[in-house]
Amino acid sequence: MQTEAQRILAEWTLPPGLTVIDLVVAAIYVRGWRALRRTRAAYFTGSRLAWFLLGMATLWLAIASPLDGFADRLLSAHMVQHFLLMSVVPPLVLLGAPVAPLLRGLPHWTIVHPIGSLLRLGWLRRLAHVVTGPAFAWISFNGLFLAWHVPAAYDLALNHEWIHDAEHLCFLLTALLFWNIILHPWPGRQRVNGWIALLFLLSADVVNTALSAFLAFCGRPIYAFYIHLPNQFGISPLADQVAAGVLMWVLNSTVFLIPAMLLAMHLSGASSGGFSSGRSAAPLFPESSSSPTATPVSR
Repeated sequence: MQTEAQRILAEWTLPPGLTVIDLVVAAIYVRGWRALRRTRAAYFTGSRLAWFLLGMATLWLAIASPLDGFADRLLSAHMVQHFLLMSVVPPLVLLGAPVAPLLRGLPHWTIVHPIGSLLRLGWLRRLAHVVTGPAFAWISFNGLFLAWHVPAAYDLALNHEWIHDAEHLCFLLTALLFWNIILHPWPGRQRVNGWIALLFLLSADVVNTALSAFLAFCGRPIYAFYIHLPNQFGISPLADQVAAGVLMWVLNSTVFLIPAMLLAMHLSGASSGGFSSGRSAAPLFPESSSSPTATPVSR
């Protein structure tokens, strides 16, 4: 008799749409990266390519691999999936400084006409400035993280595939906005000083800790979807929820607190060297923050 894990693996089929999209985006990036390497090799390094491709591979692992099948059976596996989407994929992708390679990798006519036309719209530039700003990034990242974990919303997503896809898209996009504030890869500008970035990380960890602690210690399973599933893994819904809360707590806190600790040490060292604020300090992530002098998409 097959175990539940074996059954999930046997039922899994390669999702062609998600896989093709992932591969196409990776190919566009590689094409642009190779073109930019000819004139800006010091900035578009092999490590930058590796970060981006690792991020795209992790994205595929999160939403297109058998992990997605396990997430439909176990809350703890679902939390691992959300961790990859919110705390692993975005930093890896942004460390690849994706804007310039993706634009350079597109066919030239797309830059001249549809994308160029959009970039000339003043209202769209103003909207982009707000959406990529620190206030919107923090509120959307943490607010939607909490909202989607409300039992009614969570169960609704699990019972309707298109809503589930929308949930994952919300997690990924808002996490990209959040980590963009921390890493501010070129050609973006640094929107907050180092001390505000530190507050960003610590406050996000407080939100994560509050939700994780609730899941781990509330003493009852709160998601009806998992309560009504057959107990094929031999794990009770409450034990699964406790494991999910602990995993969310440990994994996300690690991702928030390690950069926060490094940033605090960096800012303290800069201050002791005579700087009065984090704005004057050298960037903590120099590879992500340094700026080539030339325009990113010139042909």
